[in-house]
Amino acid sequence: MGKAVAFVTGASRGIGRGIALELAAHGYDVVVSATRLEGPLQETVARIESMCVRCLPVAGDLADCACHTRLLDETLAAFGRIDLLVNNAGVAPSTRLDILETTAESYDRVMGINLRGPFFFTQLVARQMVRQVQAGTATRPAIVFITSISADTASPNRAEYCLSKAGLSMAAQNFAVRLAEYGISVYEIRPGIIATDMTAGVKEKYDRLIAEGLLLQPRWGTPEDIGKAVAALAEGCLGYATGAVIEVGGGFGVKRL
Repeated sequence: MGKAVAFVTGASRGIGRGIALELAAHGYDVVVSATRLEGPLQETVARIESMCVRCLPVAGDLADCACHTRLLDETLAAFGRIDLLVNNAGVAPSTRLDILETTAESYDRVMGINLRGPFFFTQLVARQMVRQVQAGTATRPAIVFITSISADTASPNRAEYCLSKAGLSMAAQNFAVRLAEYGISVYEIRPGIIATDMTAGVKEKYDRLIAEGLLLQPRWGTPEDIGKAVAALAEGCLGYATGAVIEVGGGFGVKRL
């Protein structure tokens, strides 16, 4: 049936690139998406192709559901299948505003990219995976949602981001329930404080918090940390754990006195 195929959204940089590279290292052919083909996405493609696997770059704004069918069609035209979907694309608010000052425009932008788009793209891809299962052509079909520790940790200066990740967490649970009968595993990974472009503006704050003992493992996380977790799920290492929520955050979520 050929190599398994992974689709990673938001793969031009940061966590998405780390995930795509790790999956390629595990032998997956990889579809990588971003809002545009030029620029950083091309570096991701070049690095993946250097591993002697195939890589298909596709462009589209996942907040625009009108492009979803095209993205899936391009994937199927190139590979004929999709075995793993990693919903990684996401944005922070353009400006961090107190919850009493947050605007409808910021709310709609964040929710559209972080929640509405992934929900409906997953719906479309899940239907394709069900068809593959029914045809007997599926290879460890799985869906991974990349959320955040902000899914259950409040930050009232970016409340819309927290809401979007909490909603995405519940989307993962619902898809896990619905797709279980087809043997399609669904997981949620919650990254902690990860060194990416998104966190560059708050580096001083998190450096201080980490130094003060916020994390059990006192360092920043890396995109590679998230990539390794996704690869473990993709390889079936948690095959009896659909619906699992996995924090990759250096022990951030451990309750302690």
